[in-house]
Amino acid sequence: MRLLIAGGGGFRVPLIYRALVSGPFAGLVTELVLHDVDPARLQAVTAVLQSMPGSQSARLPVHATTDLAAALTGTGMVFAAIRPGGTAGRVADETVAQDLGLLGQETTGAGGISYALRTIPRMLDLARLMREHCPDAWLINFTNPAGMVTEALLPVLGQRAIGICDSAGGLVQRAAGAAGVPLPVGRLDGVRYYGLNHLGWLYRLESGGRDVLPHLLADAGALQSFEEGRLFPQPFLAALGLLPNEYLYYYYRHEFARQAMRAMAQTRGESIHNQQQELYPRLAAAGPGAYLLWEEARRSREEGYLAEARCDGERRNEEDLAGGGYERVALAAMRALAGGGETQLILNTRNALFPLGAPEPRAHTPAGADPGPSQPAVPGLPADAVVEVPCTVTPAGAVPLPQQIPAGAQLGLLQRVKEVERLTVRAATYGDRSAALAAFARHPLVDSADLAARLLAGYEQAFPDLGKMWEGSER
Repeated sequence: MRLLIAGGGGFRVPLIYRALVSGPFAGLVTELVLHDVDPARLQAVTAVLQSMPGSQSARLPVHATTDLAAALTGTGMVFAAIRPGGTAGRVADETVAQDLGLLGQETTGAGGISYALRTIPRMLDLARLMREHCPDAWLINFTNPAGMVTEALLPVLGQRAIGICDSAGGLVQRAAGAAGVPLPVGRLDGVRYYGLNHLGWLYRLESGGRDVLPHLLADAGALQSFEEGRLFPQPFLAALGLLPNEYLYYYYRHEFARQAMRAMAQTRGESIHNQQQELYPRLAAAGPGAYLLWEEARRSREEGYLAEARCDGERRNEEDLAGGGYERVALAAMRALAGGGETQLILNTRNALFPLGAPEPRAHTPAGADPGPSQPAVPGLPADAVVEVPCTVTPAGAVPLPQQIPAGAQLGLLQRVKEVERLTVRAATYGDRSAALAAFARHPLVDSADLAARLLAGYEQAFPDLGKMWEGSER
């Protein structure tokens, strides 16, 4: 199989390559194509791959190109991990919000809306080119905000667009380990999880048919053994009765997170931007030492993840620093889609599926309309919306597994954030500025029409192309 990585100059690409040349995914791909708009980044990443330890006989042919149409031709699988505006864009996503006294985070809140507004049009371009040059290929989307981006792609690619994130799956693995529950590889039979990307909850974890999650939530020592358990006070988790995704820290401990971020010498985006500005030229010139240089930078970057939520001197667990999240999920999905055996993964996919070969519904089915024959996996959310839930993956696609209806507080938050996501998708897809304003204003971490107007003006100043999207729409 020929695999294309769109955003092939990305920092995490060596993790995918490493998994493709060793371990259970070796031999799955016969050719790897890296596409990026920046040839210097392609040169740096290629240097890392060429210097990676391992037998030369296990090497996978790699081709790097800036020609997207040529890269897509003959491709059976596309991984998308693009970042329009680069890491400098991430800095603006965070600082425009933070300068207004709001949470400055890449995918959550105002920064996530900004990121989606400039990313969705580029991803739609990719999807349309896929329809032209490799119509039977699958798109596995890493590009953040993964849920919003995947939802925007459904009218073009339908069920052939699947979003991934390692956050939910990592939560399940860590919780199961802390509870002493063995999880068979590729099975999630005793796992119940519902939500949106970066906004979900583990609500049941079975062992021998018995739910052990309440016992885990009551065990302060066990909770302290893994990252999500340390993010929230044990009495809070016990009362909640659910184990939240780590990104819910920004909702449940919003003021603490906001103040901690403002007290930091630089935002997470600034740290990564400064690191990569210095690192990439060094990688390209490092020769045989490129891989070790990259690995050192990767571990440093992982150590800084969610630093605002950790106490002084607290370090991430070694298994979290080791990496191997995103690529394991993506490659497991790819193997199942390619006929390598059914698997179960937590993925971003449409809440209710339509029969393969049936006409795709138009984007954002109106309330009250019947969008298709299957029942939503997450009751209370639109059938044509993208949700993040356990799925069974086969060559036919990712089938979401039914979950129970979320409790009132959780459902209310999911419904409101999904409304924001759909407004953002509409704004980015159709150049609708009023929808963008409404998305900012409706987000629970903004919740202000005045702040929404100031946010959008700030992002339009930071990203001049954003203002061009609204040509013809009411400003």
